[in-house]
Amino acid sequence: MDIEKLYLKRQSTRKYSSEKVTDGELERICRLGALAPSAKNSQPWKMFAVNGEKAKEFSACVQMLGANKWASGCPAFIAIELNRSKFDEKIAERFTFADFAGNDIGLLTAYITLAAEDMGLQTCILGIRNEKEIAGFLGEPEGSRFPLVIAVGHAEEGYEIRPKDRKPFEDVFKLIK
Repeated sequence: MDIEKLYLKRQSTRKYSSEKVTDGELERICRLGALAPSAKNSQPWKMFAVNGEKAKEFSACVQMLGANKWASGCPAFIAIELNRSKFDEKIAERFTFADFAGNDIGLLTAYITLAAEDMGLQTCILGIRNEKEIAGFLGEPEGSRFPLVIAVGHAEEGYEIRPKDRKPFEDVFKLIK
């Protein structure tokens, strides 16, 4: 697919068909996501794909305060765990005065969502989530961090591709010569 068409087509989808997502599709999406760049190639993430009946159970982890009710109908999720060592944290603090892990997770998320779209699957990035419940569900230690969860599935038939509503390009770009 042409990259510009891919960017224009990818959107947050909140209505999914009953068509299943295969384990192979989820693994391929995550393999492609894992190619994302990260600061010092630290790859401070671990990805968990939740599919099928387990996805229905998992949806409760992203339905806090009445949000994301639609997630119950989503066939699959990818939970991203922030997975970095204390050594990496200390290096970042001491030498760079910056923590790049948030940037790295953002890049991973972009790679995942664009890989899914290229494969004919749609996604929605979920910031509302219960990290404690997610950790328990996935069997990870208490205190594990899950900065984002990505819903994955086939859009409901007729789900409209919305035009991009962005600021005028000249407001967000300046060429300096």
